[in-house]
Amino acid sequence: MRCAAAAIDVEVRDAAGHPEPDVAVYAMPATGAIEARPGKATAQIEQVDREFVPYLTLLQTGTTASFPNRDPILHHVYSFSPAKTFEIKLYTGKSPSSVTFDKPGIVTLGCNIHDWMIAYVLVVSTPWFGKTDAAGIVKLRDLPAGSYAVHAWHPQQRAPADPVTVAPEGQAGATVRFTMDIAPRKPKYKPPFDRLKY
Repeated sequence: MRCAAAAIDVEVRDAAGHPEPDVAVYAMPATGAIEARPGKATAQIEQVDREFVPYLTLLQTGTTASFPNRDPILHHVYSFSPAKTFEIKLYTGKSPSSVTFDKPGIVTLGCNIHDWMIAYVLVVSTPWFGKTDAAGIVKLRDLPAGSYAVHAWHPQQRAPADPVTVAPEGQAGATVRFTMDIAPRKPKYKPPFDRLKY
C-alpha cells in the first residue's frame, strides 16, 4: 500500500500579523538526500519597464534561465555573486544567451546601464520550494516521508528567520508559521524613456 504524500503549509506574517507576500520558502530533508527534478528545468526573468520581473526568483540547482528584454531600450544583465557570476552584454528582445544556476546560494542581478535595476535569485538544492502568495501562504506538496528543515528568506529581511524542523505525515501534513521583519521596497527614480541613451 502506497503512503499518501506529505504536505507542508507555510504562513509568513509580520509582527503585527499582516501577511508577507513573495517570501521564498523551501524545505530541506534532514537526511540530505534530494530528489532530482525530472527533465530540464527552465525559467524566465524578464525586463519590463526598466525593472526585473519577478523581483525575486526561486530556482532549484540545475535550472537554466533566460532574460528576455521587453523594453524598447538596451539592457546589460550581470551578476558578481559567488553563487553565479555572469554577464549578458547590451541587447533587446530575446536573451542572446541563457544562464544555468549550478550551485545553491543568493544571486544578485543588475543592469550595467540602469543602476536602479536590481533583482534576486535564490538557488536551492531541493525541489520543494515556493513563494508566499498575497495572503502570506505557500503550500509545499508531495514530500517523501521524513523530517525537514523549513526555511524562509526575503532580500529585504532585517534579520534571518530561524529554520523550523517538521516531520509531515500524509495529506494533513504540517503547518509552519514564520514571523519576519521585512523592510518595504523603496521606489527608485527612473528617468523617462526619452531621456535614456540606451
